[in-house]
Amino acid sequence: MKIVVAGATGIIGRRLVPLLIAAGHEVYGTTRTAEKGQALQQAGASPLVIDMYDREGLSKVMREIQPEMVIHQLTDLSSFDYAANVRLRKEGTRNLVDAAKGAGVRRMIAQSISWVTAPGEGPADENVPLDLEAPLPRLRTIEGVQALESAVAEMEQPLVLRYGLLYGPDTWYARDGVIAEQVRRGEVVASKEVTSFLHIDDAARAALLALDWPQGIVNIVDDEPATGKVWLPIYAAVLGAPEPPTSDEKPRGMRGASNAKARQQLRWQPEYPSWREGFARSLQS
Repeated sequence: MKIVVAGATGIIGRRLVPLLIAAGHEVYGTTRTAEKGQALQQAGASPLVIDMYDREGLSKVMREIQPEMVIHQLTDLSSFDYAANVRLRKEGTRNLVDAAKGAGVRRMIAQSISWVTAPGEGPADENVPLDLEAPLPRLRTIEGVQALESAVAEMEQPLVLRYGLLYGPDTWYARDGVIAEQVRRGEVVASKEVTSFLHIDDAARAALLALDWPQGIVNIVDDEPATGKVWLPIYAAVLGAPEPPTSDEKPRGMRGASNAKARQQLRWQPEYPSWREGFARSLQS
């Protein structure tokens, strides 16, 4: 197929693009800088240097290419600006969906997140609603996700992948990542917050497999949701960091997510079924 990957030079995009090319697809990748466009060209993709806030330019490019599918992997977290990421989910997704529909694209696969569902007992499945009654600042993130998923749902064949918290090379949880540094300084607290993790390579592979999945929403997380009191001491130990401070707090809605749909209905099998082995393998010095 002819596929446009929006956000092709992000941490998932740059892993996904080679997988798509190896599978025989014709790949066009968006990026904001010519320098990153060169990296895409070297990987075998056709670079599209464009800003997602340029509605007219984006529509023009999409009409010229006439892709059969668009894969949305857009984020804006390089400077840890959560407001910028919310804006991109809202406005960038709106522009991307409108451009795709204007070019006659029927199918879109989009990156979302799994830790935005309403409070409750146990890991959340895809039927649990978004936590739209959450207090600030959590509500801002959820509003961004709602805008993204609602816009993508306007496509004829929409598929939303709700990823777990990403770890592995180039992520905040990498050995040289920002979270790792905070853990070394004793700034991250081990609480009762439940997290569902996902290795970055499993995220990319899921997006590749999703080319053949039916429309809808799918949680892409590993098999073992865990509280901070469980996973954080293990993560700290692998890093060689001090034992983290603890708390009995459980932030609202942080209940983890179930991957039963992906596992049982779609036959998805992560290479890293648990963060335990994933930490051990990806954080080796």
